Amino acid sequence: MQHSIVSVVVPIYKVEKYIHRCIKSILHQTYPHLEIILVNDGSPDRCGEIAEEYKYKDSRIIVIHKENGGLSDARNEGMKEARGEYTVFVDSDDWLEPTMIEDMLHCRHEHQADLVQSAFYYAYDDKLLFDSYNYSNDGSKLLLNNQEAMYELIRNDKVKNFAWGKLYRTEMIKDIPFKKGVLFEDVFWAHQVMKRVKTFVLIHKPLCHYYQRSDSIVATYSIRNLDILTGLKERLEFVTRHYPHYQDEVYRSILQNSLMHYNLLFRNRRIDKDGVKKRDIHRYIKGHKSQLNKAVALEDDLRRQLFLFSFHPVTNISYLMLKKGMERIKLQPKKRGLEMTKTTKGASL
Repeated sequence: MQHSIVSVVVPIYKVEKYIHRCIKSILHQTYPHLEIILVNDGSPDRCGEIAEEYKYKDSRIIVIHKENGGLSDARNEGMKEARGEYTVFVDSDDWLEPTMIEDMLHCRHEHQADLVQSAFYYAYDDKLLFDSYNYSNDGSKLLLNNQEAMYELIRNDKVKNFAWGKLYRTEMIKDIPFKKGVLFEDVFWAHQVMKRVKTFVLIHKPLCHYYQRSDSIVATYSIRNLDILTGLKERLEFVTRHYPHYQDEVYRSILQNSLMHYNLLFRNRRIDKDGVKKRDIHRYIKGHKSQLNKAVALEDDLRRQLFLFSFHPVTNISYLMLKKGMERIKLQPKKRGLEMTKTTKGASL
């Protein structure tokens, strides 16, 4: 019996502290028929040397060295080399459960799926958190057709926009490159892939560890974080052409992210000193108020935020601060959250 090759594409940049954990988790997969493509994206530390050391030890490893071009560029270079029937992307500070690829392949063949996604852990240095609201961790699966999968992708609850944590048919994604030079590159890419998916399977079992670094978003925030709004607006144009009945879902996502980023810009005035980016967000919300009102008609909290923001953006910021304070003193219940499942045993660097 001939076994399918799975190409595992790992972009590498300034992750010397984490790279051993990532690569070892791939090498120790219970499914052995892998093509492991390590893309050294001009990393200034020892990552390139470490990749070469692993290549010397395991013939399944291919190492690509290139000038720094960002995550998208590194993935694109890896895909040029990919020869497997299936492809998995792994970010170099994350790591996999030993059975991840085997479980995904079994699921793909059982259901003739074009795309398989697993649940995952939010992995911290001392604990693992699991999203028990969207995933059950009972070994069950969720099968979605094209329309259902696109809807869930836009909502970004069960079906995530992340490129990682999924098994793809390589021929389905080979000619869809990641957009270079942007953050949140997956938001520009995922809906293009999903349009080609006839059968999507979600495995509720967590098979991937999504590492959470200690840097806060406020401390590391930059103008480039606004790329997500550009990506969502591109998605809106795509959905308007191909899935017009899902426009409200995209508008809702644009509003949520616009309000969040306005607040972050407000808290990081130094990076938007003249207020141009805040005004751009305000102008967009004002210019699309009828569409946004329609999109959040059944969402009490977002509808309230839109009303307050339209009155004055600072009014909504004050409301969110008050709401957060009430949650802290338990006058108002917290939104659904993550559950701690266990400590990060065996995840040492």
